[in-house]
Amino acid sequence: MSYLSVSTWSLHRILGPLRWTVWDADSCTHQTRVQEQPQQLTLLELPAAAASRGYKAIEVCHFHFPATEASYLEQLRQSFLAADVSFDTLLLDYGDLTNTDVTRRTADISLIREWIDAASLCGAKQIRIIAGEASPTDEAAIQQAASALSELAQYAAPKDVRVVTENFKPLTSTAESSLKLLAGAGDRVGFITDFGNYHGPDKMAEIAATTPLSVSIHAKPNYVDAGIPDAESFNSYLKQVQETGYNGSYVLIYDGPGDMWQGLDRIKAIVEPYLSTAR
Repeated sequence: MSYLSVSTWSLHRILGPLRWTVWDADSCTHQTRVQEQPQQLTLLELPAAAASRGYKAIEVCHFHFPATEASYLEQLRQSFLAADVSFDTLLLDYGDLTNTDVTRRTADISLIREWIDAASLCGAKQIRIIAGEASPTDEAAIQQAASALSELAQYAAPKDVRVVTENFKPLTSTAESSLKLLAGAGDRVGFITDFGNYHGPDKMAEIAATTPLSVSIHAKPNYVDAGIPDAESFNSYLKQVQETGYNGSYVLIYDGPGDMWQGLDRIKAIVEPYLSTAR
């Protein structure tokens, strides 16, 4: 059955500091840049808070982890179990499998493996890995990313974590490049379709093309006013998903002004009818 999920990005203004991973070219190392944000809710408290609002699952961005020590990851796993909420996906928001700098690409892959380990320890079913920053028409880059994703999927499988990627960043900015990537990566690699990351006149067709291969849908609306979803266009995307026979998680994405839970409620009101009627 289809079900409601929420991304921590939709609550990023209330979950405390964001810990962005950046590449320092001088030292050839990864560093963490902290962006201060108010903390009204901890990550450990989030599963219970989400459950109380009707969400069955959460996707957690890596920059919301305040720690990655095994003891903390076990606490996080237990918080999901206690709330009876699924930790569907750890969204790794850093990495470029197509970078031409071999030193950086090798370091990125090593870092990705560390996050796969973390995903396993905290109970995440999947980890979203960015395919790359190269052009979607760069055939060599598509094959390079596909090969890397396949190898990472092999590393993750014994840890009970599935590798997925998304139409996020340039390489997978079109359905055509996304499908080529998935064909090269093999069945072990899944996909996330984000409404907000396809653009142009073929957007509806692109959503339809990648949805059948997707483990989740990032239900991200356009807006007619500050924080008010454009219901007409949003419904057209949701109907397109429904017509493919999709029957998985709808991950609500809100990044508008005002109270973020209230913003999510406005999106939820539009999405909920599709849960009961999805085939």
